[in-house]
Amino acid sequence: MIVARRTLKLKTNKGIVDVPVRVFAPAAGPKGSWKCRYEIDWPEGRWAMEIGGIDACQALLLAFYGIGSELYSSNYHKNRQLWFDAPGRGYGFPVPVSLRDLLEGDDKAFF
Repeated sequence: MIVARRTLKLKTNKGIVDVPVRVFAPAAGPKGSWKCRYEIDWPEGRWAMEIGGIDACQALLLAFYGIGSELYSSNYHKNRQLWFDAPGRGYGFPVPVSLRDLLEGDDKAFF
């Protein structure tokens, strides 16, 4: 079940395209752990990942960090082709400390 979704915009040679991001409800994993799946529909194909945590809250939080890491590490970000609300304002997802130097706009102010 999808619990959160956001649609980013991407400037391509063919115009502006949507980049949907979906986060699924955490689910029980092995040995009492939890996992949370997320998907990003890039133009070249869907990127899907499952992130584990010690409980549902941690798995969900780590999924959001995973999304932020994927977005800010992408060539689309590096080439300034990707945005959410407006170019240069960030995507609304947190990143680990090691990637905070990549944050921009509102993300830089709040994360």
